[in-house]
Amino acid sequence: MNLNDQMTRLAKQAKAASRELAKLTTAEKNSCLLAMADALEKNSAAIQDANALDMDFGVHHGLSSAMLDRLQLDDKRISSMAKGLREVAALPDPVGKILDERIRPNGLKLQKISTPIGVVVIIYESRPNVTADAASLCFKSGNATILRGGKEALNSNQILAKTMIDAGKIANPHFPEHAIQVVPTPDREAIPILLSLTQYVDLCMPRGGESLIRAVADCSKVPVIKHYKGVCHVFVDADADLKMAEEIVMNAKVQRPGVCNSAETLLVDKAVAETFLPSMAQKLADKKVKFFTDDTTREILNPETFNLQPASEQNYFTEYNDYILNVRVVAGVGAAIDHINYYGSAHSDSIITKNEAHAKKFLAEVDSAAVYWNASTRFTDGGEFGMGAEIGISTDKIGARGPMGLDELTSYKWLGFGTGQIRG
Repeated sequence: MNLNDQMTRLAKQAKAASRELAKLTTAEKNSCLLAMADALEKNSAAIQDANALDMDFGVHHGLSSAMLDRLQLDDKRISSMAKGLREVAALPDPVGKILDERIRPNGLKLQKISTPIGVVVIIYESRPNVTADAASLCFKSGNATILRGGKEALNSNQILAKTMIDAGKIANPHFPEHAIQVVPTPDREAIPILLSLTQYVDLCMPRGGESLIRAVADCSKVPVIKHYKGVCHVFVDADADLKMAEEIVMNAKVQRPGVCNSAETLLVDKAVAETFLPSMAQKLADKKVKFFTDDTTREILNPETFNLQPASEQNYFTEYNDYILNVRVVAGVGAAIDHINYYGSAHSDSIITKNEAHAKKFLAEVDSAAVYWNASTRFTDGGEFGMGAEIGISTDKIGARGPMGLDELTSYKWLGFGTGQIRG
């Protein structure tokens, strides 16, 4: 079977499964998820054997130690995946909620009801735990999912999906076996073919680096929910509590610098720059943070002591995911907002201030998915937002925005209840 036929069959099967999946009750979906969780733990040894093949492949193909760490599955990580499935089972069902209700003057009753999206394609790199996370979230929200992980995790992804499917079928004879499918080939040409099948596929969600996400968005004919990168900012206002500001900046930059909600640029109001920057820079330097700075920052700090490099225009657009920080002194909250809206990626940005007027201006005018007052950007996360689980973060403006949980994996339809009304 050629690649075109193979992807078309996969998509057709998913569409048929999505129709059956929509018929399952909340209790039926939850029983399947709990059975899947038990099966992952029960089959831990077989899963680790399959994962060992992927680890060997990764070593022989020069995967970095960080990538190999993300790829590896052990008892602890498999238990964590099972725990995640149980947590999803415990969450409220997002399908069938009444989102709006009204009765028109002619007596026609209208209800806006949440519904599954249908068929969701998830494209991701390296981490096989995404297979369980994404499949469980899509399943709970009534969506069939087609999973396309990296070639380095093919064996792991296939056994995880098979384990979950087999457990679902045992738990419920009505479980649609094509509700969860893994693209069986590492061929890159499979992606544009799959994402051209608009009659079967409803949505694509890429998870990974900017190059992967851009490649997917460029080739897809189906809607793509995404964020390209996280260029996040912390702005220390003239009226900031400077001790609080130091703690927030440290958390936003160094708690976990390799994630999309860590800060990449520190903006400081010129009114407090000379007071704030020396101590702040020392604390960051103690954590081995390197700096790209503007001229004013270099006048305040000793460039040799802190290894300060001049910031180029490109630095302000860059997501480092590393112990690197841009530092810029700005003339007030308006200048900070202008900088963020120009250089930022509309992900997560924070103002530190005791001035409510400045804070409200910042919250209203910064055009990002998550905007904070006196809190770290690191809170942009489904778990931290109380969603229970997260399938990704979106910086799009149409559809989901910010952390995406179960509710963001639904669409809606209108139901009309009449008593013979006709339109005049």
